[in-house]
Amino acid sequence: MMIEVSEIFTSIQGEGPFLGRPASFLRLSKCLPPLCPWCDTRHAWEPGEWISIKTVAAGIVALENKLCVITGGEPYLQWNAGLNFLEKYLIEQGLTVQYETSGKVLIPSDSRGFKVCSPKYLADTWHFIPENTSLAHCFKFVVKDDFTKVNAFIKEHHIPANKVWVMPMGALRHEQLEHSSRIWDFCVKNHYNFSPRLHTLFFNNQQGV
Repeated sequence: MMIEVSEIFTSIQGEGPFLGRPASFLRLSKCLPPLCPWCDTRHAWEPGEWISIKTVAAGIVALENKLCVITGGEPYLQWNAGLNFLEKYLIEQGLTVQYETSGKVLIPSDSRGFKVCSPKYLADTWHFIPENTSLAHCFKFVVKDDFTKVNAFIKEHHIPANKVWVMPMGALRHEQLEHSSRIWDFCVKNHYNFSPRLHTLFFNNQQGV
């Protein structure tokens, strides 16, 4: 059984509820259209390397982190290709598994990892499966100035404020800093969690961090 991998590396989780924790990152290839024009991991759109579940698992365990972040692309596209078995193995090894998903595909009901859902607003609509509202543990929004749209989404899906993280959009340091003060004020006003994107602040759009 094999999955298509974009990259595996060790770093620190730079955003969201696990901010600051040492982590192993498994970035899977492929995403689901429409693709985000602001995406800072476009290399994951390209074909990756097909690697056996056993080899991927060994590589992640060897990095010796207690947190494994599985991202993409859209990781749940490969759930039935073997990601389900990889998750089971990593949890059995004592790792916490955290997913970064867009919510464009249905989150598997038997996935035991911590699901961070980051819905995408493209072409005047949210590309999100409503059933994922109850399947995700928290929601993360990358925002420039679309405050009304974000609040409308949160209200429509009855998401508690303590489950919301908001981050400034920007693939480069100066872009993130430009938007951060507005995002900060937005979070204060609505009692949302604020999250920087530490990897962008420190390394711009460098891969593998």
